[in-house]
Amino acid sequence: MTLYPQGVIIGKFYPPHAGHRHLITTAAAQSQKLAVVVLGNRFENITVADRVRWLAAEFDETNVTVIGMPNDCPEDYHSAAIWKAHDEALRLALKVSGITKVDAVFSSEEYGAELAAHFGAVHVMVDHARTAYPVSGTLCRDDLTAAWRNIIKPARQDLAVRVILVGAESTGTSTLTTALMEHYRGRYPELVDVPEYGRQYTYDKFAAARAENPDAVLSDLVWTSEDFSIIGERQNEMENEAAARCPLVIADTDSLATSLFERLYIGEGSYGSYLALTQLPHRDIYLITDDDGVDFEDDGWREAEHRRAEMTEWFKEELTRAGHSWILVTGDQERRMATATEIIDLIIAQRTRFTSPPWATRTVLAGA
Repeated sequence: MTLYPQGVIIGKFYPPHAGHRHLITTAAAQSQKLAVVVLGNRFENITVADRVRWLAAEFDETNVTVIGMPNDCPEDYHSAAIWKAHDEALRLALKVSGITKVDAVFSSEEYGAELAAHFGAVHVMVDHARTAYPVSGTLCRDDLTAAWRNIIKPARQDLAVRVILVGAESTGTSTLTTALMEHYRGRYPELVDVPEYGRQYTYDKFAAARAENPDAVLSDLVWTSEDFSIIGERQNEMENEAAARCPLVIADTDSLATSLFERLYIGEGSYGSYLALTQLPHRDIYLITDDDGVDFEDDGWREAEHRRAEMTEWFKEELTRAGHSWILVTGDQERRMATATEIIDLIIAQRTRFTSPPWATRTVLAGA
């Protein structure tokens, strides 16, 4: 097999998907070095920087270098002047990255041959019929939910709409989470439960305590910063696992809430959940369940009845301080659901709408 000293791939990667991964993997296997150039424009609502970051994460520690290049030039494959404009954008993107000679251009498109000729390089066609991976950026943009598993995992983590519910003990957080999950599961069959891991951890910790002392009661548990480190880390993992499977995540708490419960149980000087908090995934909206007007229900595992109002205020303060978008959901269950679904529907519509310039072409797969 020929091993080209310097291979190049160009594309929009809007968004990057399994077909792109196959193209890059194939080209990387046939190149000593491979440059993947992301050419995006201002009319697309995923930034070039995000696409570069996702591809770089997907191909970490390989011979692949991902380069971003804003390119607002119109497309016209029949115009020599437009071809030159695109060629120059690509040439400069490569030049400032230290690449002055291209040996092979890899693509799945017919225009790859002409582009390669402009650079005095060989054109290597990869899966032109899209039989290996019958997916395209057009299909992903048309129906993000149906195409979700075809989008590379780093992109899924950022593209997923994340709705996080938080609140003090016995303020209806789990009740509202369950209702929202039931409401949206018809549209999102792959919607994954993201429960409060701290509750399961408490069950397990108490069971271990009872195994040592059958007379132990809940108030005997001694909490440590390590406990909250484990809880926060696992809460992040559960949320990210859900995002990998579905473009909508509805989580019953998160690692930010873990940090506040750590404050409640241990005090201001404990920072076990700090690392998890620094790795908090992106958020679209926090919904804080109001304690006002909600009776405290002691299910045998709750100990903070008299600090509910204080904790509710903590959530408001910390989310505001961190710059997160949050809504206090209050009133009866019907009002809370109405508030939640109205904003969630608007966020979904905004986050799943892909914009393109008027000259953008659509990829139509064979048999489609």
